[in-house]
Amino acid sequence: MTDTTTRRRASFHPLSVSGVRHLTSDSIEVSFAVPEELAGKYDYAPGQYIAIRTSLGGEEVRRSYSICQAPVAGELKVAIKRDLGGLFSAWAIENLRPGMQIDVMSPEGRFVARPPVRQDAHYVAIAAGSGITPVMALIESTLKASPGNTFSLVYSNRTAMDTMFVDELADLKDRYPSRLALYHVLTRERRSSELLSGRLDAGKVRAILDALISPNDIDEWFICGPFDLVQLCRDTLAELGVDVSAIRYELFTSDRPDNPSGQTGRPITPRDDDQVHTISFVLDGTTATVKSPVHSNESILNAALRVRGDVPFACAGGVCGTCRAVVTDGTVEMAENYALEPEELARGYVLTCQAVPTSEKVSVNYDV
Repeated sequence: MTDTTTRRRASFHPLSVSGVRHLTSDSIEVSFAVPEELAGKYDYAPGQYIAIRTSLGGEEVRRSYSICQAPVAGELKVAIKRDLGGLFSAWAIENLRPGMQIDVMSPEGRFVARPPVRQDAHYVAIAAGSGITPVMALIESTLKASPGNTFSLVYSNRTAMDTMFVDELADLKDRYPSRLALYHVLTRERRSSELLSGRLDAGKVRAILDALISPNDIDEWFICGPFDLVQLCRDTLAELGVDVSAIRYELFTSDRPDNPSGQTGRPITPRDDDQVHTISFVLDGTTATVKSPVHSNESILNAALRVRGDVPFACAGGVCGTCRAVVTDGTVEMAENYALEPEELARGYVLTCQAVPTSEKVSVNYDV
C-alpha cells in the first residue's frame, strides 16, 4: 500500500455517492464509492481528510471533511454536520443522494498515529462535536493494530441527542470492553457524574485528566474540535509536562470570524504603474510566474490561482494544510497558521493561502 502519510499531489476526481445516513438531526454520514482504477489515489491513513468540491450559486465551493472509518477498500466515509449559516453543509444535508457524483480530493493530512514504540500503546483523544469524525477511524485502527493497545476518549457534546456516532462508539466499546474507555461529557444536559457534566473549560479538562487519565502513561494525544478547546487542551497538557511532540491536533475551522481567508477567487488586475511582487511557483515540475500588486496584500495562493487553476487548496483558511509549499527564495509573512508544525516552519514551509510576499521576488515549491 502507498505510504499515505507522505506528501502527494492533491487531485480531484468525480466519485459516486453510494450512501447517505442520518447521524443526528443536523448531521449525515456520506459514503463514496472508489473505483478500482482510482484505488491508489484514495489510499489513506486513519485521521486524514478529503475535500469536496462543487458549484453553488454559480461559484465554486470547497469544504474539508475527515474520513470517519478505518481504511476499507473501495470506500470513503465522511460526516457532514450543519454549520450555522453554512452554505455547503446545508446543501449537502438537504440534497446529497446515492447515485450523485461530486468532486472529491485525494486524502491529505497528518492527524495520524505515529508507529508505536511499544506493543501496549495507550492513546487518548479529546473531541467535541464533529471533532469526533477522524477519531472514529483512529480508535478502530489503533485497537485493531495490536491486542495490547488501549484508547481513552473524552467526547463533549451539548446533549445526548446531539452526539454523533453514539451507536458506533457503543459497538466499539462492546468489541473492546477492556481496551476502550469512553467518557461522554454533556454541556447542556446533566449527567449522573458531575465531572462529566458542563462545559470543557481548563478546570474541567484538568479534573478529568487527574481523575480518569494519567498523562504520564499516554503515548499519543489527539485533540479535535473548536479552536478554543484545542488551545486550552494543548496549554493544559503542556502545564502537565506532556511533550509537544506527543500531541496531534486538528481544526475544522479556526472559529474566528476575523480569520483571514485565502482570498481565493478575489479579482486582482495589476496596472502598468503598480509596484508589484513577482511570485514564481513550481507545481508538478512546471514553473509559473505571476505579478501581484503590493497594495493588494494578495496571498500567494490567490495570485497563483490566477495563472493555474489546479493549485492545491481546500479550506483556504490556514487550517487544513493542503496548500502548503516551501519558500525557496524571498520572504513572506503568514497571517495565520493552524496546520504547520514548528519543524515544518523551520524547513521553510508556509501556507500559501495565508502567505503574503514581503520581498520583491518570492519563489515557492509545491512539489517538495
